[in-house]
Amino acid sequence: MKSSRPTPLFRSVPVSVGNVSRAVLRGAVVAGTAVALAVPATVSTAVTPRVTPPGLSCDTGKHEIDDYTGYALCRNNGSTAQTFWVHLVCGWSPDMDGEHVTLNPGQSGQSTAHCAGLGTGIGEISVQP
Repeated sequence: MKSSRPTPLFRSVPVSVGNVSRAVLRGAVVAGTAVALAVPATVSTAVTPRVTPPGLSCDTGKHEIDDYTGYALCRNNGSTAQTFWVHLVCGWSPDMDGEHVTLNPGQSGQSTAHCAGLGTGIGEISVQP
């Protein structure tokens, strides 16, 4: 016996990006017509720090005045020299990496990067080893 319940126009599909899991709505074809679905360019627009490389303690964030500029300010707490740089996920624009900074034990330094002004701004900031 066929169910009288109508076919849903959208269904939730689990999607994982990195360590973030989200449910994304997926469209269906109804009576020969495709249902349009707008999917965002990035899953998350919140600035979320990632795991810091061993031996470094870092603070990351957006510039106080310019939401398209991000930074990583790090201190080397290890016993050997460490190199790091900031990585920005820039939404619709290409992702950007900051300058590579090498710190001796006990030193602090900063790496900055800037997303293109035509994009959606910074979606994520991470520190790369």
